[in-house]
Amino acid sequence: MNSGGRLLSFLVLGMMALSCTKKSDVSEPTSKDKWKASSAEIAEDNENLDKLPEEEHKLLPPPQVPSPITRKNPARVKIKMEIREQVGVLADGVKYTFWTFGGTVPGPMLRIRAGDYVDFTLSNHPDNKLPHNIDLHAVTGAGGGAEGSFTAPGHSSTFSFRALNPGLYIYHCATAPVGMHIANGMYGLILVEPKDGLPKVDKEYYVVQGDFYTKGNFGERGLQAFDMEKALKEQPDYVVFNGAVGALSGSSSLVANLGQTVRIFFGNGGPNLSSSFHLIGEIFDHVYQEGGSRITQKNVQTTMVPAGGSAIVDFRIDTPGNFILVDHAIFRAFNKGALGMLKVEGDHNTKIYTGKTKDAVYLPEGQNMIPISQEQKKDPPTGDTLEARMRTGEIVYKQNCLACHQANGEGVPNAFPPLAKSDFLMADKARAIRVVKNGLEGAITVNGKTYNSVMPALGLSDDDIASVVTYVRNSFGNKSDVVTLDEVKRAKK
Repeated sequence: MNSGGRLLSFLVLGMMALSCTKKSDVSEPTSKDKWKASSAEIAEDNENLDKLPEEEHKLLPPPQVPSPITRKNPARVKIKMEIREQVGVLADGVKYTFWTFGGTVPGPMLRIRAGDYVDFTLSNHPDNKLPHNIDLHAVTGAGGGAEGSFTAPGHSSTFSFRALNPGLYIYHCATAPVGMHIANGMYGLILVEPKDGLPKVDKEYYVVQGDFYTKGNFGERGLQAFDMEKALKEQPDYVVFNGAVGALSGSSSLVANLGQTVRIFFGNGGPNLSSSFHLIGEIFDHVYQEGGSRITQKNVQTTMVPAGGSAIVDFRIDTPGNFILVDHAIFRAFNKGALGMLKVEGDHNTKIYTGKTKDAVYLPEGQNMIPISQEQKKDPPTGDTLEARMRTGEIVYKQNCLACHQANGEGVPNAFPPLAKSDFLMADKARAIRVVKNGLEGAITVNGKTYNSVMPALGLSDDDIASVVTYVRNSFGNKSDVVTLDEVKRAKK
């Protein structure tokens, strides 16, 4: 080999060596590497914290998200949060004494920037009964701030911290018994934005899942108390988004337009259950798993979020419709409340999704519908006044009927018949009662259109049947009299 060849070989080997060295820098460190924590850059800088510009953090109720941070330098951020113990709605007809950060469940989402210095003041309202504190997972220090924020009713505590690590973090009360404080709603999220911020999107929302344990079963009306035995057994009656059944549906649904990009900051306050977070009809284009500061997965259907954990999901809206947020441990969604809605307006694009294009009867031989049997419920009688039946019937309808017949009673074309101005419903009261009690299968004609689907028996109590039939026969443009408990009992025979 001549001298030119030796030089070329030397250069190639040198480039290979540099390439290998560079590869080891971006992959897992080995025993030969000198490892340095990413937090050290901020922890060891010479920033004069007393000269940082000051700003007040504005608290917004969920699902609102504070605006992205556009400044390029750290600031001294003042956060003031009040703790309130207050009665609120857990579900229709169900009240609960929540313990809250900022008066909401979850507490307001906090948004700061890596390198910020935060002065955090926690106030415990004088009307409260118990001491509380806050453990922010974003805090590097004893108890995540819990030690510095333990506060008796009628007092305020202040502590400060430096945001060393970007990411999305849970905060929660850490006063004993910790599980009980969290189970009563004391949790929220704090986002520490990377220095260069997150990629821009059109919409940002804030959703936190939590499990609740009540003395009464799901849907049992009245003011419910916390049940420690169920909490210890990890058997919640409610699993909900943003503190209540229906907190993200109806007029409180999330909204976006066709073609927009959406980001959901999702947390799981627990205290016990992990979440299988899923958006029916969408795919997460990006997922920052476990609330970390970089995209770790693309094209994800369901992302796991542990209790006390979080995730950031981004997606683009490619088709309009109602998209349903669920915990895909699916009984939690449809039977315990972990269900929300994202409404998307826009023109349909049949190149992406057509909806149903054909409906035909399919009756294979030898197939019989097996009714769903359930034990009789033991709810207290509602009473046979129209007002009482309507009030209870609306609750029963939302819990059992709304998914098929829709909030406006219009049903779903070619699948579930309308109740609104329904000639089939209004023609025969006794038949309507029997349908709710026993279920229905086979073809029926409603307002001139034929439906051939199945309505299973729902296992409702006689009292709830009287209420819900009264409700549907006096709602959605219908007008009739009350359905009594005796009529339900007679109609069963």
